[in-house]
Amino acid sequence: MKRNLCIGATFLALIVALQIGSTVVKKRATVEAATVQAPIFEVDPFWPKPLPNKWILGQVIGLSVDSNDHIWMIQRSGTPEANELHAARKVGPTGDLLPQVAQCCIQGPPVMEYDEAGNLIGHWGGPGPGYDWPSSEHGITVDYKGNVWLGGNGNVRRGAAGVPAEAEQGEGGAAYSGKKAEDDFILKFTQDGKFLMQIGKPNQSKGSNDPDNLKAPAKEFIDKETNELYVADGYGNHRVIVFDADTGKYKRHWGAYGHVPDDTPPKAYVPSDPPDQQFRNPVHCVNISVDRLVYVCDRENDRMQVFHTDGTFVKEAYFDKDTLGSGSVWEAVFSKDPEQKYIYLTDGENRHVRIIDRQSLTVLTQFGEGGRQPGQFYGVHSIGVDSKGNIFTAETYRGQRIQKFIYKGIGPVTKFDQGVVWPKTASSPPLN
Repeated sequence: MKRNLCIGATFLALIVALQIGSTVVKKRATVEAATVQAPIFEVDPFWPKPLPNKWILGQVIGLSVDSNDHIWMIQRSGTPEANELHAARKVGPTGDLLPQVAQCCIQGPPVMEYDEAGNLIGHWGGPGPGYDWPSSEHGITVDYKGNVWLGGNGNVRRGAAGVPAEAEQGEGGAAYSGKKAEDDFILKFTQDGKFLMQIGKPNQSKGSNDPDNLKAPAKEFIDKETNELYVADGYGNHRVIVFDADTGKYKRHWGAYGHVPDDTPPKAYVPSDPPDQQFRNPVHCVNISVDRLVYVCDRENDRMQVFHTDGTFVKEAYFDKDTLGSGSVWEAVFSKDPEQKYIYLTDGENRHVRIIDRQSLTVLTQFGEGGRQPGQFYGVHSIGVDSKGNIFTAETYRGQRIQKFIYKGIGPVTKFDQGVVWPKTASSPPLN
């Protein structure tokens, strides 16, 4: 009897010990998970303020934050639906202005400038003397001197209504069709819209090894250290190309892995295939870090490639590699700490923003989900960061808006997919 009692007591003690051990392991795993730190954000549902003049936005296709923390955006002309523009008087078949249909609305100018409070403080854009305006605007960058750069991707692929296909079924949702691109150039302006320089001419591209023309470029970056203009080129070509930012003189270019670009049309993207040896259209972003590395968005290949400034390949990483359609790697910017520890990457197809450790290219967390309410995304296309660390995003398709996400400091990652980062209180304090 005593022997049985001893055995029972031993088993009971063993079970208790195992339960305690299991609890300790779970707590340890929770603590270890909580040691992953990342920037934390909350959406500002009141930013920006309403536009004046009955203006509305079309597809917002570019965003940039300047040295004064002013937020610049560019929208596509003619992309609101017809019944959104009933206040605009149209020209009839005889050349006369037709009657106004209703009191609302009118599409605002292509280029808009906002202050930190969300007030519209500047606007301009459209055709003018001495330059060619894009038929389909795409991308905007304000450089370290305050100059404004923009381009376009018109005629890469057209829908039935004559608008870019990305207005109908995806932002560049198919590879370049072979039809000659119209927007084979980029433009440089002052901040009040005075024309300064054009690189390239419409319908003049000779392909991915042409030093003089672009082919539907997606995004620009100006290197302050060398005053060089880097272009993600783009929707028609398969390369990064570099020019002198003052003269427009050609410097160099390269394709994926540093190869000479090849314009052979790629086959359909298959995630299980070996890595594509060329960039797939579009090459959608280019950015240079403080340690002189060039980060390139190879959007429909679901990957980011990293280079030295001479085009020597360094490394790559895939993000949601099974993503088809318009791909997962849209536009990337760096955090504002001195080391630029983090990359903020937009994914318009999966509809969220990723926060990535820049050194390892590991995704730490992500926020946003599909929808039209504040903090949700539909076609989140472009991204910028101000000096305080706040994020600003721009949405294409029928998203047609910009949003602000307030930086709340660095904190533990308690959930990988954060969903909508709604404000916790009316004025949540920073985490540190």
